[in-house]
Amino acid sequence: QADLVESGGGSVQPGGSLTLSCDISGNIDAVHEVGWYRRQVPGQQREEVVTVTKDGKTKYADSVKGRFTIARDNAKNMLFLQMKNLEPEDTATYYCNVIGDSGETFFDSFGPGTQVTVSS
Repeated sequence: QADLVESGGGSVQPGGSLTLSCDISGNIDAVHEVGWYRRQVPGQQREEVVTVTKDGKTKYADSVKGRFTIARDNAKNMLFLQMKNLEPEDTATYYCNVIGDSGETFFDSFGPGTQVTVSS
């Protein structure tokens, strides 16, 4: 099982930038996919922002292409989401996600989330 903690959220004006971080820990033997999701309205399903498979295949949501970049520091077990040219529509709680195996147990873990608010 992976333990994930996001940080770096905050309030920013339209056009601004933020970088989110995700600290990854736990007993992880294999990672199948990592990514970032967001929930814009409480109670709604999380929306996929970007995912990266173990083969390096990266998929961004159309709404963030060219503005958001996912990065990973394997040595520090960290995942990042660099966000530029933020728009009010990007306001959401952002969650990092890791899908993998812990021993023979499959897991699909999310952190508690970090809030991003974009407004003037």
